[in-house]
Formats: sequence, C-alpha cells, structure tokens
Amino acid sequence: MREIITEKIQAGERITDNEARFLYTQATMDDLRTWAGAVRARFHDPGKATYLIMRIINYTNVCVAKCDYCSFYRLPKSPEGYVTSLEDIFAKIDEIIELGGDFVGFNGGFNPRLKLDWYVDTFSKIRRHYGDTVEYYALTIAEMMYIAKLCRISYLDTCKALKEAGVRWITGGGAEILTNEFRLRHSPLKYTADDYMDGQRAVLEAGLNTTGTMVIGFDETIDERIEHLRRVREFQDETNGGLFSFLSWTYKPYNNELGGNEVSNEEYLRHLAAARIYLDNVRHIRTSVLTQNDNALHGLHYGADDFDIPLEDEVTQMAGAVINKNIEEVLAACRREGFEPVFRSVAKAGAASA
Repeated sequence: MREIITEKIQAGERITDNEARFLYTQATMDDLRTWAGAVRARFHDPGKATYLIMRIINYTNVCVAKCDYCSFYRLPKSPEGYVTSLEDIFAKIDEIIELGGDFVGFNGGFNPRLKLDWYVDTFSKIRRHYGDTVEYYALTIAEMMYIAKLCRISYLDTCKALKEAGVRWITGGGAEILTNEFRLRHSPLKYTADDYMDGQRAVLEAGLNTTGTMVIGFDETIDERIEHLRRVREFQDETNGGLFSFLSWTYKPYNNELGGNEVSNEEYLRHLAAARIYLDNVRHIRTSVLTQNDNALHGLHYGADDFDIPLEDEVTQMAGAVINKNIEEVLAACRREGFEPVFRSVAKAGAASA
C-alpha cells in the first residue's frame, strides 16, 4: 500500500477510500509528512504560510438544536440567553481593525426569534458602515438552513436575500461530521448530511462564496471521517472548485452532555495529512490555532498552508479552548516551524469577488 500511495502522489493521481483508511490507521508520521508536503507543494510555496487575524462574533447563544456536543447554547427561555446588539458588534469589529485584521465570522444558534429580516437588517448595516474595509463570514450553512426553514422559504431565496444585504460569504460551519448516522446520534434536530449539502449548493447557486469544515474527536469512526472527506471531494468536483478552503478543528469535550476526551496532537496531524492528500481538488487546507494552539502550526508540515489568529470564539472557549491573543507570539511560533507567515486580506479578496 505504501508504494501505491507514493506512486500516486508522485504522479498526481487521486487516492481511494481504502488508501485513505491506510493513512489514518497504518501510515507512519514520516510518510504522512512527506506525502502531504508533496501535495501541498502543488498549490503553495513550501516555505510560506498565509494567516488572517479574526474573531468569531457570537451574535446569539439561543438555540433549539440541542446538539449534545455543544457547551454554548441556551434554550429560548433561559435567563442566560442573549442577542448581541449592533453597537457591540461594531465595537468588536473596530477592535479587529485596530489590531490589523480585516475579518470577522458570525456564529450563533438556531434562535426562533430571529427571522430573516433581522439578518438582512444587521448585515446590510455592517456592509454600509464598513464597506470593503472589513469582510465577514455571515452565518454558517446550518444557520442559513434554519432561517430558511423557520421562515418557510427556500435555501436559494434565503441566500439571495442575504446577498442583496451585502453578504459575500456563508461559511461551511455546522458540518461537524457529514454522515447521516453521526448526525442522528448527536444532533437529530439539526439536519442530515444530505440536506446540508443541498444548503451548500444553494449558497453557490446564489453567487456567494463558501468553505468546507470538519470537526474530529467525537465518537466518529474512521469510515465516517472518510465519508465526510468523500462528500467534500465530490462536491468540489461537482461545483468545479466551489469551496475556497477546508478547515478542520478538534472537538472540545468540556461542559457539555457528550463529554469524552480530546484527541491527541498526533491524531490531529494525521487527520490533517489525510485531508490534504485525499482532497486533491481543494487548494487551501487550514489548521486550527483556535483548538490546537501552537500544535496547529506544526500542522503546516502535514499539508496545511493557512491558519487564523483568533481573538474570540465563545463556542469553543466555553468547551475548553484557550486563546492566545498575542499575535506576535503566534507568528513567532510559525517562524520556528520554518515557515514565513504572510498576511492574507480577506477584505480585499471579498471585494474582488463581489
């Protein structure tokens, strides 16, 4: 198997699901590093890594999905529930600008009190206020789908309305593990993997940009991880490269119903390498400083080419993530790994795609 994979990577050929299983279960870390590095080099300078400075703005923690792995959500009648004001959203964006960043992501919950009009009003005001100086990922695929179902309109019409409000990106969050079996076990009130992919197709059909994501470390099997990667690769083929990037992070098992243990650093690196090798049609593989801290930057040796420096994300922080807000320390860690960090402006790229 090792010789077959080596030959395929050298020839630029696609690996099979069975070969991906070998990457997860039998390949050595040295081989994974070599193979993933070779695939990475097809797309990127081996000595450089791009990064962005960002924060996740959690606009509401009210959610009715009841995912057992979530430490963040509060039900609608909880006294701890909130909706972030526009004034506070602007303040959080202003802080990012002051620190040299130009990007924020929005992530909240399935809040039945927030209809499509609230999102259209909020995002249109953000776009009018900041223009092209700041870019934002408005919602996740899963949140967009909930809004559409709540308002009884199609995914496509929901995306079109958001686009008219100035939205350019709906990120691929809410994917976790894209198998119907996994979602039935842990988030039965969310959506099936098939429905999720329909939602992501609608995002692209509306002319918006999107990304792929994955979270590992629940109780998913290797076969379920590979099914997730297969869905991403097939979607990327179908849409002729519709996903800008693929980000993997790790489940944090604290303060939630599911519990469990965190995956090891080595297992995360193994997964990064497997994703880089398998997803031969995705240009950018992103590593998660948010959940892996400095170990994420070691992932640049295992196929990743991009990372973010996050200043805030209540969802993962409440589940146990610890954020290093010292930008220079994170960049220094990147340099220690032997990579030159290059700032990536999401705002300039977003304006160009509008």
